[in-house]
Amino acid sequence: MTTHHHEPGPLADASVRTGRVSDAPAVGLVQATVWRDAFADAVPPEVLETFEGPAFASVWRRSLQDPPTPLHRLLVACAGPQVVGFAAIGPAEVTDESVTATDGELFVLAVHPDARRDGHGSRLLNAAADTLRAGDRSGLLTWLPAGDEDSRAFTDAAGLAPDGAWRERVVGPGGETVREIRVRADL
Repeated sequence: MTTHHHEPGPLADASVRTGRVSDAPAVGLVQATVWRDAFADAVPPEVLETFEGPAFASVWRRSLQDPPTPLHRLLVACAGPQVVGFAAIGPAEVTDESVTATDGELFVLAVHPDARRDGHGSRLLNAAADTLRAGDRSGLLTWLPAGDEDSRAFTDAAGLAPDGAWRERVVGPGGETVREIRVRADL
């Protein structure tokens, strides 16, 4: 009998997978970095100082250990073994007559600034849509800061379009708000 031996092949250098509890510190770090950048002009400096990786990691750890529903998922984008982005999805909150019980929501999608423009955001969005579709969702919606042209260009290119809904999200202890618009697509 002959032994057949193969050297391991190359590993994918970019991937998306379901998040694990052990990913919480990396996700927390990515979130803190992205939030500090995204909200630098919208919230007071003392609020920005609270955007720390360990604090976010603690919340992610708890939500991964005990998700609110089976459809709530954390997806992580990896460059090799390193987590460089994440997306959180779940059932959409029915806030008006245009949101149905079969809609899914992309609660957050974030990619570390050093890993942008490498396709991680697109892979995360596609994985989110596939996961929601597999969970019997027929629509995808998400909220974007109204003035965030980069995010708007990204979602426009992916086929998500504004549906006319907007809200004022409180982002600071003094009642500071950011206007958000809702975009959606059929799955």
